[in-house]
Amino acid sequence: MMNRTLAQADPQIARIMAGELERQKDTLMLIPSENYASRAVMAAMGSVFTNKYAEGYPYRRYYNGCEYYDQLEQLAIDRACELFHADHTNVQLHTGSQANMAAYYAMLEPGDRILAMSVAQGGHLTHGDPINFSGQFYEGHFYGLDPETDRLNYDMILQDAKEVRPKLIIAGGSAYPRIIDFQKFREIADEVGAYLMADIAHICGLVAAEAHPDPVPYCEVVTSTTHKTLRGPRGAMILCRADWADRIDRAVFPGIQAGPLMQIIAAKALCFKEAQEFGFREYQRQIIRNSQALGQALLEEGFTLVTGGSDNHLLLVDLRNKDVTGREAADLLEAAGMVVNKNLIPGDPLPSTEASGIRPGTPGLTSRGMKENEMKMVGQWMARAIHEGREAADVLDEIRQQVVELCAAFPIYEDL
Repeated sequence: MMNRTLAQADPQIARIMAGELERQKDTLMLIPSENYASRAVMAAMGSVFTNKYAEGYPYRRYYNGCEYYDQLEQLAIDRACELFHADHTNVQLHTGSQANMAAYYAMLEPGDRILAMSVAQGGHLTHGDPINFSGQFYEGHFYGLDPETDRLNYDMILQDAKEVRPKLIIAGGSAYPRIIDFQKFREIADEVGAYLMADIAHICGLVAAEAHPDPVPYCEVVTSTTHKTLRGPRGAMILCRADWADRIDRAVFPGIQAGPLMQIIAAKALCFKEAQEFGFREYQRQIIRNSQALGQALLEEGFTLVTGGSDNHLLLVDLRNKDVTGREAADLLEAAGMVVNKNLIPGDPLPSTEASGIRPGTPGLTSRGMKENEMKMVGQWMARAIHEGREAADVLDEIRQQVVELCAAFPIYEDL
């Protein structure tokens, strides 16, 4: 049993896995929170570090036999601190939601007030939404976007902060296509005596490559996932100032987690190294150029972009002038080989299950080596699928074949 291959041990799972590999090879990954981990990162996730518990922290474990686990986790911590110029990093978090939970656990008491971006206007559920633990354990209040520009208006946020008097202000979201001014948020937090936390799960890679302003100098705590633009394993981390290190570590363990996933920490350490290597900065800048080129192609096809464009890795497309919902558009695009997600737009009249927008992004396409010319083609295919696909299934089939040919020209994992 110990030495069987996956195909020998479970042919059914092997077939499912093979099918997923073919799907990834032959479709365009346009969901901005998704990316392709390197083969080395995937190898680390399937390593012998999966075999042991390592509760505690380096050189302070509850189990014996952790010599190499200590070395590994300390390497991940050191690399993250160097990459993000942070005093301390906790690399044990399993997900971005857990990272936010641990940050709140360290910074707040139950019932304390949070001020964050509204989910309806680009924020995340874990930023105080009432259907989430964050809105049930804490008192969530929300700032929106300027109704005239659909951008953050820092004067309006300051007024909200003065009215709410929150203990914590959160900067960051999951569907905001523009630069976030963390220095402005620090000034607002100082004005009302609040802590400041940044959630950079989406823009983490851009921040690491200095392609987006850095929140670390301005925040007590910064949370992030390690996949998305950073292109590492599915996991998370918390960056913080030295004076918050003990509180953050205690909040993670024993606060909300027990045994860390050391094989994932191995992959995190590797992705931090990859982010310091030659080419990563250019990769992040190409993500932005591709996002802007895709946005321009969609504008030329008559689509409306929230804020008119993008400064980062994603676009928010308002479909109300196309007489199609976000859900319908996402289904049409998937049938044509392009995978996006439906998404609420500011002031959306539809529920989140339908939505009036879609949220395409370019990290995955850029990982494949695609550039501006390919983005123009993709934008044209997206437009044709949405404009013609409902009435002509053969159009979707035609675009699907073109997508497969483009994917073959920019392959992933050639010999997996």
